[in-house]
Amino acid sequence: MSKTESTPAPEAPGAPGPSEASEEEAAGARMSTAPVEETGQSVPGSFGGVRKPGALGWLAWTGREITGWLRWFWRQLTSMRVALILLLLLSLATIPGSLIPQTSVDSMKADAWKEAHKTLTPVYEKLQLFHVYSSVWFSAIYILLFVSLIGCIVPRTWQFVGQLRARPPKAPHRFNRLPAHTGWKTDADPEQVLAAAQKVLKRKWFRTTVDGNAVAAEKGYLREAGNLLFHVSLIVMLVAFASAQLWKYEGGKLVVEGDGFSNTLTQYDDFKSGSFFASDDLPPFGFTLNGFSGSYERTGPQKGSPRDYRAHVTYWNGSDGEKHDTTIKVNEPLEIGGSKVYLQGHGYAPKVTVRDGKGNIAYSGAVASLPLDNNVTETTVLKVPDYLDKDGKTDQLGFTGMFVPTFDPRSGSMFSQFPALDNPVLVLTAYRGFLGIDSGVPQSVYKLDTSKMEQFKEGGRPYKRALRPGEKLTLPNGAGTLTFDGISSWATFQISHKPGDGPALAGAVAAIVGVALSLFIQRRRVWVRAVRGADGRTVVELGGLGRSESAKVPEELADIAVALQPDAPPVADEDSKEPADEPERPAEPSESSEGARA
Repeated sequence: MSKTESTPAPEAPGAPGPSEASEEEAAGARMSTAPVEETGQSVPGSFGGVRKPGALGWLAWTGREITGWLRWFWRQLTSMRVALILLLLLSLATIPGSLIPQTSVDSMKADAWKEAHKTLTPVYEKLQLFHVYSSVWFSAIYILLFVSLIGCIVPRTWQFVGQLRARPPKAPHRFNRLPAHTGWKTDADPEQVLAAAQKVLKRKWFRTTVDGNAVAAEKGYLREAGNLLFHVSLIVMLVAFASAQLWKYEGGKLVVEGDGFSNTLTQYDDFKSGSFFASDDLPPFGFTLNGFSGSYERTGPQKGSPRDYRAHVTYWNGSDGEKHDTTIKVNEPLEIGGSKVYLQGHGYAPKVTVRDGKGNIAYSGAVASLPLDNNVTETTVLKVPDYLDKDGKTDQLGFTGMFVPTFDPRSGSMFSQFPALDNPVLVLTAYRGFLGIDSGVPQSVYKLDTSKMEQFKEGGRPYKRALRPGEKLTLPNGAGTLTFDGISSWATFQISHKPGDGPALAGAVAAIVGVALSLFIQRRRVWVRAVRGADGRTVVELGGLGRSESAKVPEELADIAVALQPDAPPVADEDSKEPADEPERPAEPSESSEGARA
């Protein structure tokens, strides 16, 4: 057989050649919007898409995956729903801080709670419920809420700035589809009507622009400004509360009448501070308690209740500051050195003089006593470490008992019957031995450890005496004497410095203003169109649209129409031959308003 060569089929007239076809296919591929299939492994539910083979493909896919998850997390965190959830969680997190004693607020009360609830204490300690506001979980909620609010505010702020810079939208084609509309005919020129409409709208605080044969106006931007102000205020309050906790300090001090206080760490009876506060930051100031005056209800169901507490002090600011006299009252603190000095409590300090067995003065001064009830029945403790008995041997004395401002022997009780000094009595019993002051173990000045002491006795009974001012107690066997010289007052003060109080108050006020603006201001738009009709007269049309259904839009549109009539007086329609003294009443909001909004 002979071999024959195949010949190509004849081309149709006008058909492109092979080279031209390939060029058209390439051009079509470049113009196509269809997705191009990628070769590689596709992971379902992945942000990384198709993972190409090789190390570079894996790195690219991993980068896309991490970026995708981060974007998703950021979108969730900065959503309004998550911000509200975090705000609710923060509110719920404060509940255990209010119900469970906090170590940073009252360590003694927290220790007492732990002693009474030994089963729950280990669980609460693991959950950090005794220091809620500095716990890891509370700080996490706090920081996430802070970031969420910032993520919400920043894009909304740029969007609001864009709205302020944008022009009001163009007038719709048909005003009768708007929820509020009206119109009439006038002999005034369209240009005159539009100019008058622009003036009227500007007087009513609308932003206006003229677009062809219509004036577009819009107002109510303060509504969104109120929303932004509210969110910014929340951030300000969060920052203020955080700074108040980090840089704060507060402490308590009991000052006896005639004594003073200097703002140094060693002067405080108890002291607490924030994490970023240093003791060197204490401002130099001080004060002296010159006297204390108080009054109480004498009769009625409120008998014994304090009516007025006043601490008369002399204070100075700075090491060389000038001295000033003032009065500190309850809820009226002294502001000095960026701190506030609050009057907290009041009590009495019996003044005594103790002489040893040789007749020498071993102690002389006021003994601050702690109240037990509202009538200021007080426990009294006096420690005399430098004492010589009648033989000249070194020893130590301790006195404990009660001070009663108003003693009534008819009641048969050693508790005071009234907080004022009507019949003061000091009841004491004495001990001798080792006080434990020099043992190296800290002890309270308001408690007497009698474990290594011996009580004075007389006739085999514990020695105890009740003294009135001016009377003397003589210890058995010539051990010495104690004289009840008089009574001084003492007052407890709380010195507090919280740097975030001012910003927190400003943020709270601004938040209230922001909420008021967002609730009582409505975003709304108004259009005024004036065109020449077929009869040669000008047709005036007004339309209004609000972001929400409200009777304010029709009312406001009617006011604008009335204000515009002097410059565009209505005329009778020739077809109806009826006067047009009043414009058409604005239509009430209807179902068609939804379509107009769209």
